[in-house]
Amino acid sequence: MAVHLTPDQLADEIGVRRVDVVATCIKLGVPIYQGRIDRTLFEAVVAGGRESFEQALHAHSPDWRLH
Repeated sequence: MAVHLTPDQLADEIGVRRVDVVATCIKLGVPIYQGRIDRTLFEAVVAGGRESFEQALHAHSPDWRLH
């Protein structure tokens, strides 16, 4: 079980869109280092009570896209 995942891999594992994973990382301050996210850190920060995962996913504009 890998710990450092690409945004696409992490999105597939948790069942959301890639853009939502990246937006959540930006919003909650989870680093994306060399194109990879530490899944353990991501899950801890999301569950840590700073904000709910749903609030983080909907905090950005629906028209915002990463290319």
